[in-house]
Amino acid sequence: MTRVKICGVRSLDNALMAAAAGADLIGLNFYPPSPRSLELASARKIVQGLRLALGADCPTLVGVFVNESVADMRRLMTAVGLDFAQLSGDEPPETVAALHGAAFKAIRPRTPGAAAKAVAEYAASFPPDERAPSLLVDAHHPRLYGGSGETTSLTVAAKIQPEAPRLMLAGGLTPDNVAERVRAIRPWGVDVASGVESGSAGHKDERKLRAFIQAVWSAS
Repeated sequence: MTRVKICGVRSLDNALMAAAAGADLIGLNFYPPSPRSLELASARKIVQGLRLALGADCPTLVGVFVNESVADMRRLMTAVGLDFAQLSGDEPPETVAALHGAAFKAIRPRTPGAAAKAVAEYAASFPPDERAPSLLVDAHHPRLYGGSGETTSLTVAAKIQPEAPRLMLAGGLTPDNVAERVRAIRPWGVDVASGVESGSAGHKDERKLRAFIQAVWSAS
């Protein structure tokens, strides 16, 4: 079954809703320019609430970082109680490797050639833990570190899929297009933020969220 990551969650209620709907991973954003970014205290409240309510059934909890130091990421992951870090900036393979299997890289290649080069560069730092993706591919954008709402090129994703044993697909996914993309790429997992929101950034819409997950399951 294709895994589902609900990213940019900003409240415990939304996190519990995502878990109840079947989310396998929940992403908490720690990139301040993002409208979905969280302060440490708010993130810790969400994580503690999830673990208290769900115990062993708690989804895998991922912190999203952009160009943070290894020391700061380790400190925040420990303070909040996160399982993995998603590195969504310009981090080199050495930074991913320095987190010793607790991190995976998000890439935004423009062309299939750039995609192949990125996979080769980061392959040695793919996390061995099967709860996490090996690599996340997002839509190319010249200025934004993900969250653009733009759709990832299927040609680019198809170039990566055979080389990344657990590829997570992001970029412009919605309840209306995710099934088609799952069938086309057969990713290990899919990642969504704005595609299941209504109103303010970070506010997940239960109807959209459940429709998204059901669409993923139907195509898996």
